Amino acid sequence: MATEAPAVKPGKIKPGWSNRLKKGGREWLAVLPFIILGVAGTLVFVVYPMIKNILISFQDYSIMPNAKNPFIGLDNYKFAFNDPNHRFYMAVKNTVLNVVLTVPLNWFLAIFFAVLINMKFVKHKLAWRTIYYLPIITSWIVVAFLFRFLFASGENGLVNFLLLKLHLIDKPIAFLANYWSAMVVIWLFHIWKTVGWGIVIYLAALQGVSKDYYEAAELDGANGVQQFWKITVPMLAPITAFVLINLINGAFNIFPQVYFITKGGPMDQTQTLPSLMFIQAFTNFKFGYAAALSVMMGITIFLLTFTQMKKFGNQRFL
Repeated sequence: MATEAPAVKPGKIKPGWSNRLKKGGREWLAVLPFIILGVAGTLVFVVYPMIKNILISFQDYSIMPNAKNPFIGLDNYKFAFNDPNHRFYMAVKNTVLNVVLTVPLNWFLAIFFAVLINMKFVKHKLAWRTIYYLPIITSWIVVAFLFRFLFASGENGLVNFLLLKLHLIDKPIAFLANYWSAMVVIWLFHIWKTVGWGIVIYLAALQGVSKDYYEAAELDGANGVQQFWKITVPMLAPITAFVLINLINGAFNIFPQVYFITKGGPMDQTQTLPSLMFIQAFTNFKFGYAAALSVMMGITIFLLTFTQMKKFGNQRFL
């Protein structure tokens, strides 16, 4: 025997939009303090310094109290291009070389070692991840002194000692006293210090790649190299975009690698844009010129990052 549902009085039901509005209001009140704190931190520590830096780049700026900071227009920018010592051009050249040479190598080593550690036959994966990540958390100064000892001039340098013992050279090489050898040391320092970050990122991403692809590829007769280039690299393309953008930004901001190893020597030949900015600001006290250099570098990094993000954003990944 069918029974009728009890009638519900219309007055007992509240409108749905009212409940949603109250719930949304409570959620906004809960997160609003964090939003205000984040916006305030961004304004104080990002937006204001950026605007102040742009203004300083158009001034003959001094940090002395009550000092006049006359507006000089584009003189700081013109001096960068007209410097008789060509320090700006040398710094740009070294910075670009660092990006061009270290980013591809850094990326390849990161994905290669990540795939290697992720293989079935490799044991103690946690230990390997820790070993590769140790340089990331190690102090820049400690690593710099390590590399200065490794590539020290004379027989006391470990690299020179080994090369002499193996009879590969007749006399010790002054690695840090010559331009190209000093740049090689800086590049090796940069790669060794930063490659572990990419390895950890790729190791995490590899956990999301289905094993079915590799099993199907094995049935089709694909070897390990073919699986790497045809499956692993395409499947990790979104992560590669993230890794490359961060590697490019990191390669542009190459300061401790230069400052702690060569301090820009010999004869300012190993200067990069960040190290040149630091020396001009805090050694020569040319804050306006240093600010102009930072503005040009910032615009370059923004354009490169924006271009890469747009390129990868329009690309469809597997």
